[in-house]
Amino acid sequence: MMIKANDVRRGMVITMEGVNYVVVDFAHHTPGNLRAMVQTKLRNMNTGTLIDKRLRSVDQIEVPYVETKSYEYLYSAGDEHVFMDQETYDQLHFAPEIIGTSMDYLLPNTKVMVKFINDKAVSIEIPDSVELTVTDTPPALQGATATNQYKEATLETGLKVQVPPFVKPGEKIRIDTRTAEYLERAK
Repeated sequence: MMIKANDVRRGMVITMEGVNYVVVDFAHHTPGNLRAMVQTKLRNMNTGTLIDKRLRSVDQIEVPYVETKSYEYLYSAGDEHVFMDQETYDQLHFAPEIIGTSMDYLLPNTKVMVKFINDKAVSIEIPDSVELTVTDTPPALQGATATNQYKEATLETGLKVQVPPFVKPGEKIRIDTRTAEYLERAK
């Protein structure tokens, strides 16, 4: 199957020059009057090496057949992260190289999609947004309403994000996992 470079997402498996890569990170750029491009960081599935690759937004990217199964994040022990199959209760142990930055958004019992190629787990796909509790953030500045000022907040997973001044410690907020940005207070 072929997709446009603009449709590349984190955790996706793509094939370039006969080699399968997992997309570790990506960013869309449209610099001034130049053509749009996608800057990607890819992990070679055979060697584990990371490469940076710039793609034009109109490039066609090959996506291999990938089997996807629902798993639940259980716990982390040292550098290993343990996930359980929702149907068979089998457990998979993932190294940090496969997980990437996804652990910044995962709490125990979070549902994820694990991607397999030829019965080998190659990456995980986390939900587009998650709800996390704010553990630490400075108080809002009184009278600072003239501009839209944000402040840094630390979440229960250790992730640091910019939030509006009205957010207080102990509140649950929704975070976009694709951009690591604050979306709204959780309801």
